Amino acid sequence: MTDTKTDPPHHEPHDESLGSRLNWLRAGVLGANDGIVSTAGIVVGVAGATDSHTALLTAGLAGLLAGSMSMAAGEYVSVSTQRDSQKAALATERRELREQPQAELEELARMLAERGLSESVALEAAEQLTASDALRAHASVELGIDPDALTNPWHAAAASFLAFTVGALLPLLAIVLPPHSVRLWLTVISVLAALSLTGWWSARLGSAPVGRALLRNMGGGAVAMAVTYGAGVLLGAAGV
Repeated sequence: MTDTKTDPPHHEPHDESLGSRLNWLRAGVLGANDGIVSTAGIVVGVAGATDSHTALLTAGLAGLLAGSMSMAAGEYVSVSTQRDSQKAALATERRELREQPQAELEELARMLAERGLSESVALEAAEQLTASDALRAHASVELGIDPDALTNPWHAAAASFLAFTVGALLPLLAIVLPPHSVRLWLTVISVLAALSLTGWWSARLGSAPVGRALLRNMGGGAVAMAVTYGAGVLLGAAGV
């Protein structure tokens, strides 16, 4: 007797928040990258002008705090604006659904048809979605918004602050902890290594060529450190 029992169909899990999480991760990587490059530029530039451990620590900490606060404030303002726009769009959609439900139903059916459904299927789908949750249906299809998952400006600000701080700590510690004879080269090497890591992550998250991303990231960091170090040497030689 042949066993005709088959395995249950495999259902691949789909997390609707995956895109959102990838965006947050990408923002974190870029924030850390900014912290690495900007702080490295500051401390390497100061190292070109002076050997003072106090000056290096002060400049590095000032750059870390100023940069992380600036990133957090900028992200808070940006995401707050985005959230306000989302809430305004949802409020408009609520009013339109209340005042002209038939027109909104036809609009939803038309948008579904534009995505490849036949007119009859699109109308049926629109009717079912409207009966289930009209606002959510329009928010998703028309606006691309999840009403229950609006962006949080405080979360965005905290994430930016943390990402920048973590990135900035590397060049700061690399310049102030080692002995004077090796701290500059150790800082340069550690910064380039960290930038190779963030460049690799950025490429992976964006499905871009890794080699090109590494060259851009490390090249940009190397140029930034070279320029600030040269400026520091010139200022130090001039006695400024």
